Amino acid sequence: MEPLQNGGGSPEAAAASGPEEKRRREPVPSWRRRSSGGAGADADSGAGPHPRERGGSVSRQRLDSLRKSRPLFPWFGLDIGGTLVKLVYFEPKDITAEEEEEEVENLKSIRKYLTSNVAYGSTGIRDVHLELKDLTLCGRKGNLHFIRFPTHDMPAFIQMGSEKHFSSLHTTLCATGGGAYKFEQDFRTVGDLQLCKLDELDCLIKGVLYIDSVGFNGDSECYYFENPTDSEKCQKLPFNLENPYPLLLVNIGSGVSILAVYSKDNYKRVTGTSLGGGTFFGLCCLLTGCSTFEEALEMASLGDSTKVDKLVRDIYGGDYERFGLPGWAVASSFGNMMSKEKRESVSKEDLARATLITITNNIGSIARMCALNENINRVVFVGNFLRINTISMRLLAYALDYWSKGQLKALFLEHEGYFGAVGAFLELLNSA
Repeated sequence: MEPLQNGGGSPEAAAASGPEEKRRREPVPSWRRRSSGGAGADADSGAGPHPRERGGSVSRQRLDSLRKSRPLFPWFGLDIGGTLVKLVYFEPKDITAEEEEEEVENLKSIRKYLTSNVAYGSTGIRDVHLELKDLTLCGRKGNLHFIRFPTHDMPAFIQMGSEKHFSSLHTTLCATGGGAYKFEQDFRTVGDLQLCKLDELDCLIKGVLYIDSVGFNGDSECYYFENPTDSEKCQKLPFNLENPYPLLLVNIGSGVSILAVYSKDNYKRVTGTSLGGGTFFGLCCLLTGCSTFEEALEMASLGDSTKVDKLVRDIYGGDYERFGLPGWAVASSFGNMMSKEKRESVSKEDLARATLITITNNIGSIARMCALNENINRVVFVGNFLRINTISMRLLAYALDYWSKGQLKALFLEHEGYFGAVGAFLELLNSA
C-alpha cells in the first residue's frame, strides 16, 4: 500500500500439528489516549446493542453513558497475516453539525481518504461489495469497511499513518496476527503507536460469531453449495447458523489452522497444516511465473489437472472397487510429471490447476478426519485462500459430502478472511 496515493490471508496461517490446546481469553490492556475521555465501558455498551438492532429510541441517560464510555474515533481493527493485512474501519454516519465543527482535520482526512477511494496506491483494495451498512455500535450508527493489502507493504502503511498524524488521535491500535509482533517495533518508532496485541484465534472466533449474528445487509452471511460439481445445476444457497455449536472452523490463510468450537468461550485448536494458500501461490509463482494470487487463480481456471496428476484409473484402468475408490480420484498429485513426455505436454495452466487441487484436497482430507474425530458434522471454511476461489469451495463442498457419505456439510462465509480484523475491532469497543 503506497502512502497518500488515490486510485481506482495465523500467524494467520502457519500451523504445524501439535497437542490440543484450550484457548482462554487474556485480559486486554486498557487504552491510553492523548485526548481525555471516559474509560471502562460495560460489556453491553462495548459491543453495542443486540447485533440485529437497527435503531429505536434510546434514553438520554443511556446516550450520555455511551458517549463517556465509547472509544474515540477513528475505530479500526487490524489483522496482520503472513501474506495479507486485513483492516476494518467503522465510518460513523450520524455525525452531528456540532461534532463536525469540533472534529480535528486529521480525523476528517483519514475518514475521507478511506471512504472516498476503493484502491490505495497500487496494492491496497477496499472490498466495497463486503461493506456492512447501518450498524449500531456503542450508540453510533455507521458502515463497516473492509480493506486489504499485501503484508510486504506494511512499512508503507505505517509511514502513511505517521504522515496523517494518526498518533495524535490514538496511541494504541488493536491488532492481531503474527505481524502484530513482527511490526510492533516499527509501529512504535515510526508511527508513535503502541499495538494492543490480541490472540488471533480468539479474534477469529469472535469475528465469525459477530458477523454471522448481524447478517450481510439483510442476507445470510453463511452459505453452502448444492450440486457443486454440476456447472449448470450448482447453486449457492443460504445456511442458517443460528445455533452454530459445535462446529469445525477451518481457517485457510498462508497455512491452515483447524478449530473445534463448542461455544463462544470454549474451543480448541485441533491441528493445522503448513500447506495452505501461501503454498498454492508460492508454487504457482515457481511453476508458472505468475505474480499475483488473482493471476494464479485465473490460470488454474483454464487448466486441466488430470494431465498432471495420476488418477486411480491411470493405475487400475478404472475404479478400485474393493475399497470404493472411483477411477477419477487422485492417486498421486503431480504423479504424471515423472514422465518426460507428459512434462513436455502440460501447460502452465494445467500446473496451476493441479497445484490448486493438490492443496485443496489436502485441506479437505485433514478437515474430514478432524470432524470425524471430534464428532462434528458442520465444517466452516474461512480465510483469504477462498477469496474469488470458487474452484476450491466447490471441490471442498463435494469432497466432504462424497467421502463422508452425506454426513458432513461444508459451509462458507461471505467475509472470508476478515474475521480476525473484526475480532480485533470488537476488542477496541469492549476495552474502551
